[in-house]
Amino acid sequence: MDIYQAVLRPIVFSGLKSDPEFLHQQFMQILTWLDCNADRPLNSWIPNQLEKNLSIADARLEQTLWDHPNQTGVGSEDSTPTSQSSIIIPQSVVFKNPMGLAAGFDKNGTASGMWSNFGFGYAELGTVTLKPQPGNPTPRLFRLLADRAALNRMGFNNDGAATMASALTAALQRRPRSMPVGINLGKSKVTPLEEAAADYLGSFRLLKDLGDYFVVNVSSPNTPGLRTLQDAPMLSAILSALQQENQKANKPILVKIAPDLEWDAILDVLDVTLHYNLAGIIATNTTISREGLKTEILRETGNLVKDEAGGISGLPLKERSTEVIRFIRKETKGKLPIMGVGGIFTSDDAWEKITAGACLLQTYTGWIYQGPFMVKRILQGLLAKLEETGLSNISEAVGIDVD
Repeated sequence: MDIYQAVLRPIVFSGLKSDPEFLHQQFMQILTWLDCNADRPLNSWIPNQLEKNLSIADARLEQTLWDHPNQTGVGSEDSTPTSQSSIIIPQSVVFKNPMGLAAGFDKNGTASGMWSNFGFGYAELGTVTLKPQPGNPTPRLFRLLADRAALNRMGFNNDGAATMASALTAALQRRPRSMPVGINLGKSKVTPLEEAAADYLGSFRLLKDLGDYFVVNVSSPNTPGLRTLQDAPMLSAILSALQQENQKANKPILVKIAPDLEWDAILDVLDVTLHYNLAGIIATNTTISREGLKTEILRETGNLVKDEAGGISGLPLKERSTEVIRFIRKETKGKLPIMGVGGIFTSDDAWEKITAGACLLQTYTGWIYQGPFMVKRILQGLLAKLEETGLSNISEAVGIDVD
């Protein structure tokens, strides 16, 4: 156990009883300042030390996604792409390792240059909306310590797509990007559901040259009505608009789904995803289920957890997200890349999701609980599992328990 888990986490989680969102904001301010002032000697020393202690470079962990059209179902019997999307072959992206930072941590992309120093192979920024919005009333982020989980009802609080575009442009002017960056797109709360396609399109137009891949987030439980956009007709309208705009940029576009969908609903999403030649699926977002939670009362409000709005992330999500990954892998026969997220704390958790069908992984809550050395420990564990199984690259392990 490292110093974070032994000393710092107990102080931060229990001793200080500080608002988790406040602590997150302070951490982001420090990283943003370091990122914006990396040209100063002392400031460059700190990221270099982080990278030295927290990163692993090993060719066996590297993957290139979207370097072959058949990965996304193009030309397969299962896909009937529209004429507007049939010419889109997503640009290939090289990931030095499969561990990524999930959306929700760096909402405005202000620390995009820092995440590789923590050992991540990529980072997903956002969720960003076309219009700036404050999100839901506070408090809106809670720790469920007994469950190794978090409950959040943030509500896509962010400074808007134009502000993120400015931040990412400035970051690229300071220094080249050292790892892939994804951008997670959400719907502005004030935008009516019937105008959602235009809202997503507006954000994509502002950011399409600044992200290595993009995610259509229609699965957060914290924006009223948003999950209805997972229904095939509404999702089709959004994806059609984005892929029409994407014909020249050829950016990989993925869709992020909820873990609470029934199997038939997931099949509908997969049909639409293949029809519009999307680059993959992110499985999954937070869950609205409260089943099996050990925490009954939310200390900050005094209310029953089952009566509190918001999505649960962390360990309670692990099994369901893996089930969804396995289902998608089986149904698409491996033609659709999957990013797996939900309840990853250890290398065993990561290996389980990879062998179920996830080629890439994302963490947020697990990283908060386990600390900054978590990514390195997981990657070391994955390398050990490759040696145990006689595999030469992590890509060879993707879906082996399903295939």
